[in-house]
Order: sequence, then structure tokens, then C-alpha cells
Amino acid sequence: MTVNRSSALSRTADAPAALKKTLTTPLLYFFILGDVLGAGVYVLVGQVAAESGGAVWAPLGTALCLALLTAGSYAELATKYPRAGGASHYATLAYGPFAGFLAGYCMLTAGIVSVAALTRGFAGDYLAEFVSLPVLLVAPLFLAALALLNARGIRESTRANVAATLVEVGGLLLVVVLGAWIVLRGDADLGRLTDLGAAGGGGGAAVLSGAVLAYYSFVGFETSVNVAEETRDPRRSYPRALFGALITAGAVYVLVGVAASAALPARALAESSGPLLEVVREAGGVPPALFSVIALVAVANGALLTGIMASRLAYGMARDGLLPPFLTRVLPGRRTPVSAIATTTALALVLAVTGDVSTLASTLVLLLLVVFFIVNTAALALRRERPDGAHFRVPAVIPVLGAASCVLLATRVEGAVWLRGAVVLAVGAALGALAARRRRRGAG
Repeated sequence: MTVNRSSALSRTADAPAALKKTLTTPLLYFFILGDVLGAGVYVLVGQVAAESGGAVWAPLGTALCLALLTAGSYAELATKYPRAGGASHYATLAYGPFAGFLAGYCMLTAGIVSVAALTRGFAGDYLAEFVSLPVLLVAPLFLAALALLNARGIRESTRANVAATLVEVGGLLLVVVLGAWIVLRGDADLGRLTDLGAAGGGGGAAVLSGAVLAYYSFVGFETSVNVAEETRDPRRSYPRALFGALITAGAVYVLVGVAASAALPARALAESSGPLLEVVREAGGVPPALFSVIALVAVANGALLTGIMASRLAYGMARDGLLPPFLTRVLPGRRTPVSAIATTTALALVLAVTGDVSTLASTLVLLLLVVFFIVNTAALALRRERPDGAHFRVPAVIPVLGAASCVLLATRVEGAVWLRGAVVLAVGAALGALAARRRRRGAG
């Protein structure tokens, strides 16, 4: 009896501890919505206007449709394999450890760089509206606070996200209301809503050019698969939360685009680093400092949710044998991936305080398009598998169109971004080959 107990304890100690299931459908919905409605929309409207003209709503709506295609593949895979690791886990099942590592590496790299960039954004002009502090001071304090909240538990983190998401949505709805007020008082130009002349080509080219930038506004939904393991009933909750959050975000974005274009010319939006703040100023009656607070909340919330994703992804890849096993350690009692949280936070801090992350930030969309292409094709490759229990299933044409949309958007990415992305992918491929070799040796 003693031997058997000792053996059982040994197996328990060797196996990574399971994550705690605490997320409900509403919490997951707000998690996804908060991640999608991030800081990007507060600056992207101007950039989209520069590409597509005054009809900002058109590329935003197009980007939503393209994002929903890939979201369909994620919904099928997340309910079929509800485990932390997300795209990395799906690619490993479909194509083996090399593809799994490459997908996870791209996601992890994008996530860490995103947290670092958001950290620098938090320490920048929006914070300077109230107090001017160096990045070297703000970044460690900001990231430490996020890491502590992350380590405390997914429930606490997502509850904080609910409050922050309500603030973000409130700020965007404020822009919509102020835009409507500008229309009602007769100061708007509704003719700009059909202007698609900024891209220098036909209307379709203008919409597609703007959709590449607008697509980044919807990035964030893919991070939610990494908390599917912590969802109480992922097969039921995940599709509802995912599609509900994306459609909500899309509706808000389209309304914001209409309000901004009606209130201001495309050129005025494009020349401003805070285009929505320009709408607030044009309407009058609302203190600009209020919008700075909302932007700071959006940035902090985006960094928190991206940090959650990165830590869960690192945990899942380590559990699959693609990263060092120490990353599977969880905090006793809280059962949160403490080693993964500490490691990803440290890497983000290094980038935030020592590097110019702007040169890497532009490769995020490209890296995620690589991941999305892998996920869409993996959804097709894994259709032959029949796991225990029912799962959400989309028509086969959805992942096909999702993969095609990734290729289409990739053709619109600039050559300089492709060059930087190729370097990042080459490093990932080399590390992936080493990880696959180690895993084969371990299996042998």
C-alpha cells in the first residue's frame, strides 16, 4: 500500500497541475470583448481613413467578416480540444511538434511584443496628460501590477476586465453619441461616408487596403482559446462568447467609423494621432482629459488580457514539451501558471525599457496571419478525429475561406514588414526544429 501511494504521489508530482475552471459565459464574453476593444481603435480610425477615405465603416465591416471566418475555425477547435496552448496545441495535433512550436512561437512573440508596446503606450502621451514620468520608472511598476493581478487568478483578472471593458465601450459609445450630436446640429458632412478615394485605386482596393489595418482592431479574439481550459463549459460557452463579442465589437467599430467620418474630413482624422479625441473636441462639452483616462484604461486592459494569453500559451507549450518544463509550475492554491507569468512579464519588461518595439509592432499582423492560416488548415486536417463528447462544428467552407482570407491580406502587407517578419519566422523555424528533435529523442 505504501509503495502504491508513493508511486501515485510521484506521478502527481511529475504531471503538470490542471488549471482551475472558473470562467462563465458572461466572463468569457467580456474577456474577448475587452481584448478586441483594445487601445488600437483609438488611433486606427485615422490610419484607416488615410487608406480608404471617409468611408471608414466599409473596411471595418470587411475586417469583421474576415475575422469571423477564422473565428469559426477557432470555435470548432477550442470546443474540440479545450486546452491551454491554443494554436500551438492544434498545430501540434494536425502537423506535429515543429508546426506546433512555430504557431506558438509566433503567438508568443506577438503577445510579448504587444504587452511591451502597450506598456510604452501607457507611459506615453496619455499618462503625460496628468503626470510626466520616464518609461524606466513606469514600465516595471505597470507590468508588476498586471503580473500580480494575473497570478492572483483568472476570475479576479476577468472581473477587473469586465469593469475596464465597460469603460472602453462607454468611451466608444460617447464618440458615437457626440458624432450624432454633430449631425443633428448640422455640422456634419454625410457625403463623406461614401468616399473611397484615398487609396488611389478603385473602391475595392481602397476597402481592402483599409481592411488590413482594420483587421488589427479585431485581433484579440484568438487569445481566448488559451483560457478555454479554465472555462466551466467550453463546448457551450465558447462559441456564444466568441461570436457575440466579435459582433458587438464590429457594431461598435462601424458606428465609431460613421461618427468620425461624418464629424471630420478623412485628412483631419489621418493627421491626428488621437482621431477620436478630435471628434470629442469637435463636439465640445466633454473634457479632453476624460478621454485620456479612458485611453489609459483601454491600454492597461489590453496589456492585462494579452499578458494572460501569453502566460497561458507558454504554459500550454511547455506542457506539450515545446518549451522548458519549469513553465508548467502553478501557484499553490491559486493554480495559476506563475512561472509562465513571471517569464513572459520579464521578457516584456526588457523590450519595454531597452528596445524600440515599434519596428517589431508592425510585424504583429503578419505573424498572426501565419498563425491564422495554420489554424484554419488545422481545422480541416483534424476533422477526421472524433473526440469524446459533442463540439461546435462549422461548414468546411469556413476554414477554407478563412485560410484564403489570410493569404489575401498577406498580399497587402508591405515588403519591409515581410522582411522583418521573415527574420522572426526564421528564428522560430530554427528553434522549432530543435524542439521537434528533442521531443523525438524523448519519445525514443
